[in-house]
Amino acid sequence: MKIIKNVNKSETTNEGGLHLSQAASIKWLSFPYIIWMIGFIILPLIVILYYGLTGKEDNFTLDNIALITDYKNWKSLLLALRLSVISTLICLLLAYPLALILRKSKMNSSSFIVLIIILPMWMNFLLRTIAWQNILEKTGILNSILRFFHLPALEIINTPAAIIIGMVYNFLPFMVLPIFNVLIKIDQNVINAARDLGANSFQTFLKIILHLSIPGVISGITMVFVPSLTTFVISTILGGSKVLLIGNVIEQQFRLGNWNAGSGLSLVLMVFVLLSMAIISKYDKESEGNSLW
Repeated sequence: MKIIKNVNKSETTNEGGLHLSQAASIKWLSFPYIIWMIGFIILPLIVILYYGLTGKEDNFTLDNIALITDYKNWKSLLLALRLSVISTLICLLLAYPLALILRKSKMNSSSFIVLIIILPMWMNFLLRTIAWQNILEKTGILNSILRFFHLPALEIINTPAAIIIGMVYNFLPFMVLPIFNVLIKIDQNVINAARDLGANSFQTFLKIILHLSIPGVISGITMVFVPSLTTFVISTILGGSKVLLIGNVIEQQFRLGNWNAGSGLSLVLMVFVLLSMAIISKYDKESEGNSLW
């Protein structure tokens, strides 16, 4: 017994030492990203925070943040929230059934379909949006097809509907992949056990599949909602000057050189980003204990 204990103790020590060595290596490998994060994430945020809380004479003020109460800015924020919620719901309704189909399909076919989903993301974001502009404009591809079949043309371009289409197309993969990654980790034996215990297909889906996939759903919602809320490229190209979102207002302020006002409005959007991060950290249980630092 004493020999066995000593062997187990030495194995534990060796395993522990190997684990610590690997952890130390991973920490060193993470330094390039930490430098990148400091230079391109933390420092810009500090600059935005400084300009957002100061006036043109470098005095502390909250007037820049209070600009959100202006009717034009408040209206653009509410419109951005509404379009973001609609786009996120549409992405969820499209992505969840697709993720279920990918889970039930064979590995080769599902990998091919995932590749098709990811493939458009390899193209430049701006080019993808301009392509939808060519499709939806009055003399675009869609209306040309409708005229060919002697159907009435659609006036979608420069409307909120065009912006929603652009958001759904560009951000749908960010909803599919998190849900799919969670669904493929669900043990089939758990589903079979639920059916053996008398649960029908709807009960199995509601109490097992949907419940276990909540972290992926929350992650997908966050990854779609936040960029939809803050985007200004899609609304500029597909909405024109007729649809103004809060991202366009902020972009205009920076373009005019008014960094203080643009930074103050950016801090308002930062609240929604922080709330989304808090929600995803609450439901993403797999990330617990995996921090490098």
